[in-house]
Amino acid sequence: MVEQSSDVHIEGTDDETLIGRRDGGPVAVKTETRLADVLADVMGVENVPADAHFFEALGANSLVMAQFCARVRKREDLPSPSMKDIYRYPTVRALAEALAQSAPAPADALSPAPAVLPPEPVRRASTMSHTLCGTAQLLIFLGYSLVAGFVTASGYEWVATGRGVWDVYLRSLVFGGVGFVALCAFPVVAKWVLVGRWKPGQFPVWGLAYLRFWVVKALLHANPMILFIGNPLYVFYLRALGARIGKGVTILTHSVPVCTDLLTIGSGTVIRKDSFFLGYRAHAGYIQTGRISLGRDVYIGEKTILDIDTAMGDGAQLGHSSSLHRGQSIPAGEHRHGSPAQVTDVDYLRVAPARCGTGRRAWFGLASLLQLFLLYIPLGVGGLYILFNAVPAVRRRLDPKTALPLGELVTDALVLSLLLFTGFVVLGLALLCTLPRLLNLVVPPDRVFPLYGFRYAVHRASARMTNIKFFAWLFGDSSYIVHYLRGLGYDLSHVEQTGSNFGTEIQHENPLLVTVGSGTMVADGLSVINADYSATSFRVSRTTIGAHNFLGNNIAYPIGGRTGENCLLATKVMVPLDGEVREGVGLLGSPSFEIPRSVERDSRFDKFRSGAELRRSLATKNRFNLRSMAFMLFVRWLHVFGLTMLALATVELYGVLGHVVIATYMALTLALSTLYYVLLERCLTRFRRLRPMLCSIYDPAFWAQERLWKVPDRHLNIYNGTPFKALVWRLMGVRIGRRVFDDGCYMTDRTLAVIGDDCTLNAGSKVQCHSQEDGTFKSDISILGTGCTLGVASHVHYGVTMGDGARLAPDSFLMKGEEVPAHARWGGNPAVEMPEEAVLPAGAGRRTPPSVDSAATASVN
Repeated sequence: MVEQSSDVHIEGTDDETLIGRRDGGPVAVKTETRLADVLADVMGVENVPADAHFFEALGANSLVMAQFCARVRKREDLPSPSMKDIYRYPTVRALAEALAQSAPAPADALSPAPAVLPPEPVRRASTMSHTLCGTAQLLIFLGYSLVAGFVTASGYEWVATGRGVWDVYLRSLVFGGVGFVALCAFPVVAKWVLVGRWKPGQFPVWGLAYLRFWVVKALLHANPMILFIGNPLYVFYLRALGARIGKGVTILTHSVPVCTDLLTIGSGTVIRKDSFFLGYRAHAGYIQTGRISLGRDVYIGEKTILDIDTAMGDGAQLGHSSSLHRGQSIPAGEHRHGSPAQVTDVDYLRVAPARCGTGRRAWFGLASLLQLFLLYIPLGVGGLYILFNAVPAVRRRLDPKTALPLGELVTDALVLSLLLFTGFVVLGLALLCTLPRLLNLVVPPDRVFPLYGFRYAVHRASARMTNIKFFAWLFGDSSYIVHYLRGLGYDLSHVEQTGSNFGTEIQHENPLLVTVGSGTMVADGLSVINADYSATSFRVSRTTIGAHNFLGNNIAYPIGGRTGENCLLATKVMVPLDGEVREGVGLLGSPSFEIPRSVERDSRFDKFRSGAELRRSLATKNRFNLRSMAFMLFVRWLHVFGLTMLALATVELYGVLGHVVIATYMALTLALSTLYYVLLERCLTRFRRLRPMLCSIYDPAFWAQERLWKVPDRHLNIYNGTPFKALVWRLMGVRIGRRVFDDGCYMTDRTLAVIGDDCTLNAGSKVQCHSQEDGTFKSDISILGTGCTLGVASHVHYGVTMGDGARLAPDSFLMKGEEVPAHARWGGNPAVEMPEEAVLPAGAGRRTPPSVDSAATASVN
């Protein structure tokens, strides 16, 4: 909701006072007058002085100024400003002069008018194809579950016939090893049989070609080889899928490329975590595939997006929180960052090389396989056998001669689920607070170590262990997250508790090398980068975030980030690594630029920042959060209890229905879990829609919102790319249209999101209908019209309206309050209207520069 700053009144002014006398001519004067009139109308005041600062003198905020920009864009007699222009030129006079200088010169009457591309048509799939595709996907899933059930049951029966511990161990090793190889090989075979070689092009969603694409993608995402990301074995696996990858390539991201035949990676390239290089994108109802070509010794930072038809030459670098849009390329040796990428002098490769040859990589991969086959697989399969025979509640049900009453089933499930759930929580916390500290002694900071050795394995194991999402979900958005992070090893000395110091999503690479200053608040999605990598080496170092900062959503904070105290880092901002240390300012965008640290609107809740009011409100919030944590633990255990009771009933029916029971259990688990958490969320909202809010974080309405965010929802990813994803969103309260294609979008405030018919939502995209800045919470409705497209990892903020057929490029940040016209093409961080020549028409391809493409191809051995 927009709150007008009615307290700003300027009287006794005329046009001469408001506009000033300059030599700019009548056109500049008219532009100033019109801009001032529009701003005055938006703010609800009579007059706006041309020299008055938007934020400091007028008390405006970014939401008001976004509405001002949207209203100006609707007028044909005024040039179109962006939010970046607003921050750079924060007065009407400065803005008018800047827009006048950047405006195109008037066309000669004799010269032809520039060609204007017609709006891209929005493909509307038929309801029949949508329904048939969903039906086929459901049958494929059920068939896969049935086969998995038969194989699992047969394998267990064979292992159970073993005599003695050694015999059971060998049988577990054989069955588990064969199963692992089959699960890894099946996606490769399916890819070559169903698709063959991927080629650049496009095909409509919900068709037969899409169904084959979805099968391959789903199998790759369910592939156990994902466990080997960061291991040379993963690179070898991508080669088996058709990717052309050179020697010494290190891939750390969990985003699995699908169109592997279109992927070329030169020797010595490093790709950091949370990066996307899928080889495809969903666009306006189509799946478009295109090449991604990377040369030798390329470096790609964290949270970075490579769209299709992109290329990087030998030695090129792309910084963190950056992207290459379709058709972009980076010449050999050039460094770029930002979204879309632009030239920079920053060197992101900050660790010296080490000796790490082919032999070391081969031994590391072999050792990983031996560890898996000789330890983990036998323990997993044999442990299941032991569980079935050692636990009386299970062993009795395997005897077909024993008829057990229903009451005993409930009692056994109650005891077993309590032991499993409590044991996981208690033992998990104990291990997390002790084992990482011991492992940290093996990898001392600020020393360069070669990849693929003992220290590298310890470093990766510690990172995986301390990034378990369950505990961050449990303690986040409360005062207790501080104690949990301290237990992991964070340096949080002299913490000023706010009750919301950290969100529920935070990750790092070494928790004992993270320092966060006093009074700093962090929203969800922070990734602390405290490890540097090259193609042959790594080094862990301390990352320090200053005091009294506020960090928005989805930020990667690197080692040596040039921000100090009292900074506001906006959502998806690229933290600078060069220049002076920024203090007392806000940073927005990628690459980032300075904005005001705070505005007048945010000061209304200053009474909660200190004193008795803060202590009283914080104590009340802590009690509420503690009840929320207890409630969420209870409902999480209740879910485990239900699945345990279903599992025990399945074991009891096993002798009657045979192997089908296991397959049925797998399908029922997914369906019942989804319905359970949907019902839980709707009960928490009392089956009502959320209302837009502007309140303090010490308002009970906000505490209820925090409790709602604790409902688990990551299981929704299994529905990506199917019609069932939109159905689940609708059950959760999203006002979503028909035939929406969702390949992995996430919506934080479901009942505040409105999605039109035939929209296309890409992997990693996000619709976030709220914002928390320091101690203030704000939320509003965001609307996507019919046929809109959200690019890969794009971010839509609250109070946004996208017109029918509008497109948002990958890795873009559409700020709060923005209005995107129908069929417009926007992109960037923050998002602005993209020039037509920077966007390819649907189905068109753009050749990469021969020098870049040939360099990448020649480097593959």
